[in-house]
Amino acid sequence: MSFIADWIEWFPDLANGLWVSVRITAVSLMVGLPIGLLLAVMASNRNSVMRTVSVVFVEIGRGAPALVVLQLFYFGLPSVGITLSAFVAACTALALTTAAFTSEILRAGLQAVPEGEVEACKTLGVSSRDTLRFVVIPQGLRIALPALMGFSILIFQATSLTFTIAVPELLSQSYSIGSSTFNYLSVLILAGLLYAVITIPASWLVASTEKKMSRHLSYAR
Repeated sequence: MSFIADWIEWFPDLANGLWVSVRITAVSLMVGLPIGLLLAVMASNRNSVMRTVSVVFVEIGRGAPALVVLQLFYFGLPSVGITLSAFVAACTALALTTAAFTSEILRAGLQAVPEGEVEACKTLGVSSRDTLRFVVIPQGLRIALPALMGFSILIFQATSLTFTIAVPELLSQSYSIGSSTFNYLSVLILAGLLYAVITIPASWLVASTEKKMSRHLSYAR
């Protein structure tokens, strides 16, 4: 069982890489989700300029592969005098990717809020801004929550792409160990198990949340 001894030896480095992956995911979501919400609100705005800006950003963000965006921020920006560290470039690129994709999820959530509640606010004299802040956005976020949680898992998995810009995340650490030991299979299996430690419980949580939300929405109807 020599591979167990190898796993014990490699585990600290891979655990550090996993922690880097988790940090990138957290920062990307904390930055990207508010931008995504702003884009979703802009897409529903009556102002054609705001709608156009939102649509253009979302279409470019959804159309550009995350790997290309990563390369652009890390290798492309220095040519115009802007240099980002690998970690900052990774967080920035994945945050913008998050914003582009979650804006559509959030827009769908906002549009799913019952029209009757919006009409009730108008009847009570509530301003459009307050209706958006206190009625539409809170309920839209609740409706979109399961899909947002599922997307968060995808962003965590996408952190593996950051090894291409020398971020010392989990996959990068795995390749480093593999290049020194030539035992790629064993170390990549361990890396896969560490990814699974995060993604499988997160998937169960998403499924549980979806069930609870579906019951809540059926009661609301």
